[in-house]
Amino acid sequence: MHVMLVVLRKELAQLRRDPRILPILFIAPVMQMLILGYAATTDVKHVELAVCDLDRSPMSRRLVEAFTSSRYFHVAALVTSQADIDRLLQGGEARIALTIPAGFGAARQAGRTGRVQLIADGSDPSGGTIGLAYAANVIGGMALEGLKPLVELRPVVRYNPDLLSKNFMVPATLAQIIMVMTMMLTGMALVRETEVGTMEQLLVTPIRPEALIVGKLLAYALVALVEILSALPVVLFWFDVPLRGSFLTLMALSLLFMLCTLGLGLLISTLARTQQQAMMITAFVFMLPQIYLSGFAFPLQNMPKAFQLISYAVPLRYYVTILRGVFLKGVGLSVLWPEALALLGLGLAILTLARLRFRKRLG
Repeated sequence: MHVMLVVLRKELAQLRRDPRILPILFIAPVMQMLILGYAATTDVKHVELAVCDLDRSPMSRRLVEAFTSSRYFHVAALVTSQADIDRLLQGGEARIALTIPAGFGAARQAGRTGRVQLIADGSDPSGGTIGLAYAANVIGGMALEGLKPLVELRPVVRYNPDLLSKNFMVPATLAQIIMVMTMMLTGMALVRETEVGTMEQLLVTPIRPEALIVGKLLAYALVALVEILSALPVVLFWFDVPLRGSFLTLMALSLLFMLCTLGLGLLISTLARTQQQAMMITAFVFMLPQIYLSGFAFPLQNMPKAFQLISYAVPLRYYVTILRGVFLKGVGLSVLWPEALALLGLGLAILTLARLRFRKRLG
């Protein structure tokens, strides 16, 4: 233990003396949280709407007013022909087009169904698809106007009542930042020791390789904890994401996730010969696949079965679930124990593999 603490102090002192690394460690995570927190959003507001009202009746004007009074739509243009709609969609000036044919108002007054047409820009799936859903809600409200529905639906959304994407995406962004910083810094630090020849100098001392590795990993675990503590105020107070669960549970399960990412950093150091190689391996071999297969950006249930099976070996998958559970649902280990066990098992397996490769490389 004394030897590990000596290595830990040496590693922290080395980090402190490097003026370039401190901004990366403590300023970059906050900046990334701010940028990704605003950029990684699925909320769609003020969808550009083109309106072609060929009916010009009181009923058609009421329908247009229903769209304009909604915060989801912004009427970009009022046109008089289908050709104008095509031009606006092609030029990107509108993402949704509403056409109200002649006779719409007369049909409604006669008790018949009034038909309208919605056209969405499919080159922008997010804006087009979500815009169509919003438009369907507006038209559905008009369809029930003056009628007594047979069934009254009262939907209830728990944990994120306003369906704000920031509450869903910001905790996952925190997981991504922790993963990148711990993996990349650990891998590059160990490779740098090998590049400059200090690794061999350390190994000829009485320090055992296990104590050396644990001391180095502990240093970057402490750095990662500081990064979490510096990013949490941004999550809680800037983005106003609620922390409904236990702070201690969050930190304990974060340590399990760091067990995996620090092990991956050690593994990267055995695969790379230079710091540039370590950075490339981290980004393209370990980081991007984890982001794609974790449910961070793309729903796992929409993926092919083979990729869903592979995702069970992705630590980020479990940590994203943990963060969203602790932040939004307020759950603890009684619910999140399967994810905790998965991270513990993956972390021990990764560290064992990395240690075996590290020993083989030294040999």
